Amino acid sequence: MAFDIDMIKKVYANFGSRVEAARKVVGRPLTLSEKILYAHLWDGDPKTAFKRGADYVDFAPDRVAMQDATAQMALLQFMQAGRPQVAVPSTVHCDHLITAKEGAAIDLPHARTESAEVFDFLSSVSNKYGIGFWRPGAGIIHQVVLENYAFPGGMMIGTDSHTVNAGGLGMVAIGVGGADACDVMAGLPWELKFPKLIGVKLTGKLNGWTAAKDVILKVAGILTVKGGTGAIVEYFGDGATSMSCTGKGTICNMGAEIGATTSTFGYDESMERYLRATNRNEVADEANKIAAYLTGDPEVYADPENYFDQVIEIDLDTLEPYLNGPFTPDLATPVSQMKTEAEKNGWPLKVEWGLIGSCTNSSYEDLSRAASIANQAIAKGLVTKAEFGINPGSEQVRYTADRDGYLKTFEDLNATIFTNACGPCIGMWDRTGAEKAEKNTIVHSFNRNFAKRADGNPNTYAFVASPEMVAAIAISGNLGFNPLTDTLTNDKGEQVKLDPPTGYELPTKGFAVEDAGFQAPAADGSKVQVLVSPTSHRLQLLDPFAPWEGTDLKGLKLLIKAKGKCTTDHISMAGPWLKFRGHLDNISNNMLIGAVNYFNDKTDTVKNELTGEYGPVPATQRDYKAAGLGSIVVGDENYGEGSSREHAAMEPRHLGVRAVLVKSFARIHETNLKKQGMLGLTFADKDDYDKILEDDTIDILGLTEFAPDKPLTLVLHHADGTTEQFPVNHSYNAQQIDWFKAGGALNIIRAEAAAKAAL
Repeated sequence: MAFDIDMIKKVYANFGSRVEAARKVVGRPLTLSEKILYAHLWDGDPKTAFKRGADYVDFAPDRVAMQDATAQMALLQFMQAGRPQVAVPSTVHCDHLITAKEGAAIDLPHARTESAEVFDFLSSVSNKYGIGFWRPGAGIIHQVVLENYAFPGGMMIGTDSHTVNAGGLGMVAIGVGGADACDVMAGLPWELKFPKLIGVKLTGKLNGWTAAKDVILKVAGILTVKGGTGAIVEYFGDGATSMSCTGKGTICNMGAEIGATTSTFGYDESMERYLRATNRNEVADEANKIAAYLTGDPEVYADPENYFDQVIEIDLDTLEPYLNGPFTPDLATPVSQMKTEAEKNGWPLKVEWGLIGSCTNSSYEDLSRAASIANQAIAKGLVTKAEFGINPGSEQVRYTADRDGYLKTFEDLNATIFTNACGPCIGMWDRTGAEKAEKNTIVHSFNRNFAKRADGNPNTYAFVASPEMVAAIAISGNLGFNPLTDTLTNDKGEQVKLDPPTGYELPTKGFAVEDAGFQAPAADGSKVQVLVSPTSHRLQLLDPFAPWEGTDLKGLKLLIKAKGKCTTDHISMAGPWLKFRGHLDNISNNMLIGAVNYFNDKTDTVKNELTGEYGPVPATQRDYKAAGLGSIVVGDENYGEGSSREHAAMEPRHLGVRAVLVKSFARIHETNLKKQGMLGLTFADKDDYDKILEDDTIDILGLTEFAPDKPLTLVLHHADGTTEQFPVNHSYNAQQIDWFKAGGALNIIRAEAAAKAAL
């Protein structure tokens, strides 16, 4: 069935006229991204042409999606907003709090017991406020959204950076923090700096061993982890229309790894096929009526250099499979060069695990293509040299793949079928032996491969590849294996070669499922009680953050000067810490424990200026807070890269950090800091990073005249009695400055709700 069809019809009813109005005010043909953005302005019909990368714009997203780890904080905030029900269709998906260890039959019941308190909380909040709830085991949020909610031309926000996956169905879908989601669910506009546009022209057609995954692995190598920051990546060309819908989703999904605001494709026949296969004929019929508006204008794609800020062209006919890593998703190596690169860099060639799944690559097509390799291996007398694990993307995918024999094929090759959940991709992997911290290699079809991410072992070298390539390498047990050219020795001592993968874009017998795992909210949630125990160690009701004092910030201690890559995994680790995502004080005990201290090259060891001793980052900050002292965190480039988790902003705020000063921010993290009433600052001169010393006391001046485009001043008081100062920049607009002054955006929402209630 098609969810929210009335909402979709309403969007489409206004879409054409708004695009026509946008063409007039912009004065030229439009990209698809621009059409969707202008069609979703908060104020309705476009009246102004916005400047890319400069103008802050208010939008009206069509829906909100949340996964169980981030939904807790988002909904704890929404509970304070004073609204009786969500203003737009919203869903919660329980996919993060399920550990992968023994397999789905054991792991899922264990998770339901272990996290019952959290699941019950999310279920009851969803019931009360009109939110659709997907139970544990229903599937990974982004696969479930693609199957049920994504629609061409729509705009969605979600509390997960890989919300962008829905671009595979022609949406502008953007990852945000929970405070942004709270705004939209409360019926308020959502603010975004109007994105720049990167066009990727795809020519030719995927063939042989090359998969859609290899397109984004190639793009990541070109743009790096920050090359897409502040931009939407729009794919077009005959190569784009030749791809499956779920393949497009894979490409959009990993756009998060280049820092892109989102990625998208124009509506085409593959999207129509997918909509109809997933029982959404009515959506396809409605989209067909306005199909010309659901893709970029022909003039744009004919002459892309005149319409995009940057254009990349990739020939799919000649594209080679890639392996990206280790430790970063943008280190792209063609499979033909991997053996040489691994030997040169000392990467372990022996592969211990091959893992297929995650929100990026867990579709029916993905499983069918990987299963074709597994089936060949069985037929040719091969066994896997590495351990092998599979996470189906949804119960619908799992049930259908099981019906069609794919899961049995994997099991015949000794694979473990994990729960329809994120599992190892987000660190929920209880891997035997990981605690030994031995140097080893794994390959997976996930999106991220930061140090410690999958199994907590800093010495696990993780490489990202397509599902079919993961299957081949797991069978070989060798990172340097190239299935395009190399042979393997079978059980008879013969040299055999794997043929290129085959598979099905969609199941020939259609999708099937007995219980998809969906729980509709109560028709009237006003009497539903949401209970949070005051003694719970998993859930904690939120207290408002204090407003700004109205003065400059003086006497701040330097908590940490982070060196090199500092992702949200470094700032607020996942894995075992996920259990505390609904308890701000408890999860704050992981704050910045993964960041490398510039002054001693160690993690979770900083100097406590009150005692002169070195200790854990959270404990040191708690000492400063108890003493009534504020502090500052200093960071390097692309600070806050990775997940959308707003805990990375809320934990420092909760423990008394007043400002974060870096060379550059990842988009979502900078916004999250602003939403929580924090100061997110950047060096005007990046070399000033070197001036900050371990024992400095720091002042931030100019806050009493805090204004857009007006730098602040940082004063360093060195331990030897000398001082120096330099300007620091910010990107706050007038509304965001109000958030800072109020102590956070939620305080403003709460005050408005209280004022309304008093009338």
